[in-house]
Amino acid sequence: MRMGSARGAGSRLLGFLSDAVARGAPEALRALNLDGLAGRPIEEIFLGLADYVCPDGGSIDEGIAREAFIETIADLAGAGITDLDGLTAEQMQTVFELYATNAIEARLCNDIGARTVTLPSDSREAARVQAQLNDFIRRGVADALTTARAAAAALTPDRVLAFVGRIYEQAFGILQIMGDAEAEGA
Repeated sequence: MRMGSARGAGSRLLGFLSDAVARGAPEALRALNLDGLAGRPIEEIFLGLADYVCPDGGSIDEGIAREAFIETIADLAGAGITDLDGLTAEQMQTVFELYATNAIEARLCNDIGARTVTLPSDSREAARVQAQLNDFIRRGVADALTTARAAAAALTPDRVLAFVGRIYEQAFGILQIMGDAEAEGA
């Protein structure tokens, strides 16, 4: 699986969010010895969670997981998620969707940088491809979460991360096809 450290980070994030929904944010934070963050703004809480969710180790995979988590923090307000204390199951799913989407995109960007896949050389076309890919990834993650929820009451981290890996592989394949089409048209 190419998602590397993002899988473990996603699992830890999902575990924390599940705990926050089930027992409340103060208890979930206390379990991680972060009770000083209880009642703080959600962005501050998530910044405090960064070392737990994505331990800093210096590898590229760990950097991808951390970058995705930081992007998720930046996306919270835009998604209307401003309070961890009243986090609903739907909001928990949205936070995880944001993280999974950001992790898949960050991994794909790394693959582009490593020339495993190529993007169109025209910047407007590359931006269009990126927007389409983001939409595909977000819909894929949302659909997979909804399907998993309907099929089983428990969204286990392993089950969730397995479909995140599948969505990454699908998105990677789409990028390769787009890159090949661009190369043939050049």
